[in-house]
Amino acid sequence: MPETDQSLPVEFAAALSMIRRATSRAELVVTEISAPAQLAPYSFALAANITPMRPGKDSELGTGRFILLYDPDEPEGWNGAFRVVCFAQAPLEVEIGLDPFLAEVTWAWLVDALNSRKAKYTAASGTATKIISSGFGELAKQGDGAQIELRASWTPLDHNLTAHVEGWGELLCMLAGLPPAGEGVSMLSARRAARG
Repeated sequence: MPETDQSLPVEFAAALSMIRRATSRAELVVTEISAPAQLAPYSFALAANITPMRPGKDSELGTGRFILLYDPDEPEGWNGAFRVVCFAQAPLEVEIGLDPFLAEVTWAWLVDALNSRKAKYTAASGTATKIISSGFGELAKQGDGAQIELRASWTPLDHNLTAHVEGWGELLCMLAGLPPAGEGVSMLSARRAARG
């Protein structure tokens, strides 16, 4: 049985309250999901999908996960008791997937999205992975495809976790090719790949 907010450490319960205040764009469907239990004594997770999507499936337009970890012992490398771990993935046109600067731009989008929400953080790390694929045999009719995948983590410097969740949501929308909602955020033309 899941723990109630009353049985959680006060600091973690307050963080969950802030996360649940986050708003997202109409194109983004955000839901609470089971969090991985082995990463920290306390954790909380969200899944997000760009609409439209099929029930019970990740969106083909873009999908992501946001996990908040809490360990009052402040593990080495975290620089605090909290750690955010996120994942974002979206399809691209092959020409954009071949762009040699795509990984750097994707990381810059994360930084811009967090900064546009005034999220304060430290110890950021992550990877941006470009995937180019070609179908063969029975999958040949799919043709070529590309996608971008970002995995990142950082330590929040304050309890305004609303800003962190909203920044992650904005990043996911940007990767899916939606225009930025925040002021001062620029984007590459990341049109969605039409496979098939």
